[in-house]
Amino acid sequence: MVLLFAGTPISAQRSKIRKKARQEQTIKTPTPKWAAGTTTKQGTVKEFNVKGVPFKMVYVAGGTFMMGATAEQDRYVRDETPAHRVTLSGYYIGQTEVTQELWYAVMGTNPSEFTRFSLNPVENVSWDDCQEFIKKLNQLTGINFRLPTEAEWEYAARGGNKSNGYKYSGSNSIGKVAWHNGNSGYGTHKVGIKAPNELGIYDMSGNVYEWCSDWYSSSYYSSSPSTNPTGPPRALTACFVGVVGATVFRTAECRIAATTARAPAATSSASALSYVRSLIEKFSHLS
Repeated sequence: MVLLFAGTPISAQRSKIRKKARQEQTIKTPTPKWAAGTTTKQGTVKEFNVKGVPFKMVYVAGGTFMMGATAEQDRYVRDETPAHRVTLSGYYIGQTEVTQELWYAVMGTNPSEFTRFSLNPVENVSWDDCQEFIKKLNQLTGINFRLPTEAEWEYAARGGNKSNGYKYSGSNSIGKVAWHNGNSGYGTHKVGIKAPNELGIYDMSGNVYEWCSDWYSSSYYSSSPSTNPTGPPRALTACFVGVVGATVFRTAECRIAATTARAPAATSSASALSYVRSLIEKFSHLS
């Protein structure tokens, strides 16, 4: 699970796409009160503390990118198509997945199966559990966090406007940036051990699955808004991204664009799925 804030409520062809995306005019968003006095440049880090447990957020400047089944993603499935242009406002996202020690500091319990290290990501939590965690975190900090949208998660995983067009978050070599079925020993690992991506964010490929705020529809990409999409109307399942690294899932599932869905109340300890990653402070467009 990673935290995210959003302020107040691929070859030569890929190079051209990235260049064009970087030239797009970004959307300006107001600076949240907690960030007063902080320079909100791409990669700016803000640290928070809950009951003695610190966690860091990284600023992702707003911009435009191609979301979904872009060429470098290679193998993809229907719900990753079509690739489409998306423009986002700026936001802050967690530098790492939410750790077990942070979850315990907020909730007083640890639902995880792999409990060897407190700095392992929390897992075996549902979308509903995450909502309760966020509610309590907001009360403890006085800040309005939330889960990220799928678009916000993918943009950050791709490296924002610093993207190099990698297949995985931070590299085309999965072993450099992700724990997966070939190197994890079928368990989670401490956050921040593998190399970060272009924005200094860790483990956005592998280690654990991560919940997003969106409801899930396999055809949503065909009709989603081009600016700050927040997902389809309420459905039976919620969106799941970040693809797992700690279980028997294949490396193909660690691609940035990979996505799936589960019921909001669903958890899994046998497969060690982690569901949350990003919490963001609400922007006006999501209020």
